[in-house]
Amino acid sequence: MNQLIDISKTNDIFPEYRETPIGLLLEYHNLNRQLDSYTKAQLLIGMCMDNRKHLRIPDNFAFIIRTGGANLRYSEFKVSYAIAVGNVEHIALIGHNNCGMVNLVARKEQFINGLVDKAGWERELAEEHFMHFAPMFEIENEIDFVTSETKRLRLRYPKITVAPLLYKVDDNRLYLINEK
Repeated sequence: MNQLIDISKTNDIFPEYRETPIGLLLEYHNLNRQLDSYTKAQLLIGMCMDNRKHLRIPDNFAFIIRTGGANLRYSEFKVSYAIAVGNVEHIALIGHNNCGMVNLVARKEQFINGLVDKAGWERELAEEHFMHFAPMFEIENEIDFVTSETKRLRLRYPKITVAPLLYKVDDNRLYLINEK
């Protein structure tokens, strides 16, 4: 994880993100900046649906899309809406360590059994469901995925600033990902 940049002071924030909504996100969450008042969203945050993550941000500060692995490929209409109608110009893409979307194959039986036992599915349908969707949502490595998804979003929305971040669930802090 030597690509991770700890944000312990304002100067740790990359210059291109300082004094932007992305820099403010880092200041609110990591540096306990006083929460300002907002009437409209300043950025879009794409992050994992994992329940272990909670951001310290003001009300109305951000649109937030939560999806497994912070994978926004299947949420592009929502991203486009936040940009076109919500007028956001910044996206913070936040992955996290120990993500359940890494190595989904290892949880195949748990997934299938859970649908059978808890949701009342037939085993064959649960297996088909897993085999159809797992390849779409599998991520091999959290940092590599967030970095590649950031690059994809930058190509798709060239006028939008997109920043890759990682949330460490063990210390509840955000880290910038150094792409170099």
